[in-house]
Amino acid sequence: MAGSKSTRNSIILVLAALIWGIAFVAQSEGDDVIGPYAFTSIRYLIGGVVLLPVIAILDKTGLSAEKPKTKAEKKTLLIGGLCCGICVAFASILQQVGIYLGTSAGKAGFLTACYIILVPILGILFKRKCGINVWISVIIAIIGLYLLCIKGGFTIEKSDMLVLACSLLYACHILTIDHFLLKNVHPVRMACLQFFVCSLIAWLPAFFVDMGADITRLPSLLAAAFSGKALVAILYTGVMSSGVAYTLQIVGQKDVNPTVASLLMSLESVFSVIGGWLILHDVLSVRELLGCGIMFCAIVLSQLPTEKLKKQ
Repeated sequence: MAGSKSTRNSIILVLAALIWGIAFVAQSEGDDVIGPYAFTSIRYLIGGVVLLPVIAILDKTGLSAEKPKTKAEKKTLLIGGLCCGICVAFASILQQVGIYLGTSAGKAGFLTACYIILVPILGILFKRKCGINVWISVIIAIIGLYLLCIKGGFTIEKSDMLVLACSLLYACHILTIDHFLLKNVHPVRMACLQFFVCSLIAWLPAFFVDMGADITRLPSLLAAAFSGKALVAILYTGVMSSGVAYTLQIVGQKDVNPTVASLLMSLESVFSVIGGWLILHDVLSVRELLGCGIMFCAIVLSQLPTEKLKKQ
């Protein structure tokens, strides 16, 4: 039973990676119009609002098994939402600003996915060990990501450092989710709280930087956000990338080792390249195809049941 749950949740995490992979283009389109902080604040506000009716439906149909009942459970949920929200807010802001300042979508995907190295290292501190096959998978995946995302020479600019810093926060986010799932918090409620915390944190720099501390500019900013090319970016990243994918992450991480979860979610880089090929008719180079193949090999290796093989 545990094995079937793990397989199901692994598929859920791959689906989340698929949604995120398509989101990179949307992010670069949206913040050009309204600014990186305002874009981040609005997208997470939409993500939180989208989940409110979902929570109501789950409660009404009796599907909320982990619904908090006691004060202690509600407090745990609140702390979980705050911690996850803080991690995602600052990670998203760093990533968004890095892209805004010039980091390409491909390099941003590679640098962000460096959390697959950081998760097992940080996981040791939380006594979340993983097998040798997973460590090997991490190394293979990094090689695949490099071939997939980095074209030509590789240099680190100031904007790239911001994106690299966001990978540390995403690693902390993955481990924070794992910590609170072990306490049986309600996953959709924690995702919803996380989004509202993200939106509130991002609103502060949005007001002072994107709006120049002038509240009278809010109507024009909202008008720009919900019109033209920014509208598609806002709706996709708000509803799908935030509301759906981040919720799938929290649901999918249950019964999955956090390092394996990080490997599965790193497939967003593969899906971003494949999405560009299918939707934008980009041409895939031999280097990119090799990177995709290596990434998929790393994922397969990480899923091998080494414990069962040892027993046999």
